[in-house]
Amino acid sequence: MRRIVCLGGGPAGLYAAILLRKALPSVRVEVYERNRPDDTFGWGVVFSDETMGNFQAADPETHASILASFHHWDDIAIHFGGRRFMSGGHGFAGISRKRLLNLLQERARELGVQQSFQHEVAPEMGPEMNNMAAFEDADLIIAADGINSRTRNANPGIFEPNVDVRKCRFIWLGTTQKFDAFTFAFEQTEHGWFQIHAYQFSKDLSTVIVETREETWKAHGLDRANTAQSITFCENLFGRYLGGHRLQSNANHLRGSAWLNFNRVTCKKWHHGRTVLIGDAAHTAHFSIGSGTKLAMEDAISLVKHISATNDLDAALGAYHKERNVEVLKLQSAARNRMEWFENVARYVHLPPEQFAYSLLTGSQRIGHENLKLRDPSFVESYERWLAGRDGADGPRPPMFLPFKLRGLELANRIVVSPMAQYCAKDGVPDDWHLVHYGHRALGGAGLVYTEMTCVSPEGRITPGCTGLWNETQRDAWKRIVEFVRRNSPAKFCLQLGHSGRKGSTQVGWESMDYPLPQGNWPIYAPSPIPYYEGISQRPLEMTRSDMDKVREDFVRATRLGLQAGFDMLELHMAHGYLLGSFLSPLTNVRTDEYGGSVENRLRFPLEVLEAVRHQWPADKPLSVRISATDWAEGGLSDEDALTIVRAFRAAGIDMVDVSTGQTVPSQKPVYGRMWQTPFADKIRNEIGIATMAVGNIYECDHVNSIIAAGRADLCAIARPHLANPAWTLEAAASQGYRPQWWPKQYLSGKSQLERNFERTAQGGQV
Repeated sequence: MRRIVCLGGGPAGLYAAILLRKALPSVRVEVYERNRPDDTFGWGVVFSDETMGNFQAADPETHASILASFHHWDDIAIHFGGRRFMSGGHGFAGISRKRLLNLLQERARELGVQQSFQHEVAPEMGPEMNNMAAFEDADLIIAADGINSRTRNANPGIFEPNVDVRKCRFIWLGTTQKFDAFTFAFEQTEHGWFQIHAYQFSKDLSTVIVETREETWKAHGLDRANTAQSITFCENLFGRYLGGHRLQSNANHLRGSAWLNFNRVTCKKWHHGRTVLIGDAAHTAHFSIGSGTKLAMEDAISLVKHISATNDLDAALGAYHKERNVEVLKLQSAARNRMEWFENVARYVHLPPEQFAYSLLTGSQRIGHENLKLRDPSFVESYERWLAGRDGADGPRPPMFLPFKLRGLELANRIVVSPMAQYCAKDGVPDDWHLVHYGHRALGGAGLVYTEMTCVSPEGRITPGCTGLWNETQRDAWKRIVEFVRRNSPAKFCLQLGHSGRKGSTQVGWESMDYPLPQGNWPIYAPSPIPYYEGISQRPLEMTRSDMDKVREDFVRATRLGLQAGFDMLELHMAHGYLLGSFLSPLTNVRTDEYGGSVENRLRFPLEVLEAVRHQWPADKPLSVRISATDWAEGGLSDEDALTIVRAFRAAGIDMVDVSTGQTVPSQKPVYGRMWQTPFADKIRNEIGIATMAVGNIYECDHVNSIIAAGRADLCAIARPHLANPAWTLEAAASQGYRPQWWPKQYLSGKSQLERNFERTAQGGQV
């Protein structure tokens, strides 16, 4: 390799050039930048202490020069509702973007990097004007040309970019006010909420980013305001935090608007031939998490590491993409969560100020309860005390052990054993396996235990092994289990009722799930005659009005039998493409009568069932509904559909929504990750004002504590961990030193030993 060209002289391109000259000193490295050396369109750049450690390992000289120019702080200040909340231990450092560029330029010059400024590279022009011809002999072209990358945009079929223009407008300003912490402040206007993200990045200057929803921005006429007018507006709104200091813009002119939309950029491919994307050209992460420049410079570290390790350029670029894509996706996910939190501030302003502040601090889902406690123990201790007082608990405790009440039901904690199908009932009758399965988990300390989806009729079963509740034999078998749970634990027991619809008459879960039985099939029903797997699954019969009447009465009968069996709570399964959920989704309900079409029509029959069940279920016992809040498929349920459905169900008397997603169609494309479905529970809870249960890859105590403490959901359902460890909750209590957790008296000697073992481990000793 003899020549490498970097298109773009921002932090990504300059840092890549620096590291390349160190790793490959015989290679000619050139940087081409369209702007002048001192041009910059931001104020400060923020790095965490962890990021600085990566820079030190990559190039100690650059690290030292950046460190010498840093303004460091540990605190985050949140101003909301006339209160100020402080949290410490966060470890941030700010530097002027202009200073950072100058330091990188100086270091690149020392190492012999050739830098050209005010040099426009335009790959999107026609062949006769395309000045990329000057780089024909380059062995590698690094496209570090930013969020509006011409290299990327000229080759959409190769890089497959997706540019998501977000819902807020922001303006990036500076001030001589010296903020003593990374400051978030929120102000309400007659048209909506504005917030600032402010931090000091040098001895004399601070960044102030003002952000608001697009509709609020327009309502104030800021779409027609020039920069000077916008600055005046922001000074008037946030003057109390500026201490008499003025706001400044480093835009080149004061005419026209300086407000921007954040563009969330993702690319399916980052390299092709000798060209590779880095930094904002390949991906962006919202400024609320302070990660754009960090990601760009860490891209450079990874790229140079792989290029210098092999002579196979394609293999090196592939390894770079593979390595960085993992980390970028994690950070983009966290940044998306934080970005959406700020986009939807109005969703959270009903929270008490204490919880609003906690919700902001943990909004990325990257910082959880335990991490926050590590950073600032006194903040978390104070907050846990406040939570306990709010919920009537006798003293502070981990949030997962707070009590919870729904109607006349009182739960000892916020842990739920998910409904998990066992597929081993005969004729719908639960047997000794079910007694041991549910009994063991009730003894494991969870506040609430769910049955698997229990089917309301023989034809409503998913598989031949599903439990049912359509006759007295089944009722009595369930009653035996309910009585064991009630007699031997404080856990409450919820009956989940459902009808399989078009996903019925299929094989059990450890065979070919959702595939039809090889023999012995029964007729299946659905709102529309659409098979689950086209050409494989049975084609369901389209339900008539008389079919609907029968199904409604099947649910009513099962409700009566469930009440006789003694269940404490009832849930209707209207998710995952089963019968009632199939009515709700436009992908599975294409009817043209009054039960299809608009979301109001699609929810008509599920609402009939719900109202009939609520009439039979006692007023002091809670009723919940499980929904799929999205189908994860084009043309499926929208966010507004889900909210409309829940509002209608709440008006009909439900007390809680069990918020799941997907499994409606096999072509779904879910986005998995830790707590991946929690944002849907958060949205429903905090926009509609109804209790929710979060589900989906929640498997650590910290997950539960963070979700409950932030008010993202009221309960957390845990499935697979409870299959592996029925006493998950007891172990969680011992690991966190929460001694009041109930244990079966027969196991108390195990309780004390487990607690001692965790104490020794925490103190660095051996168990």
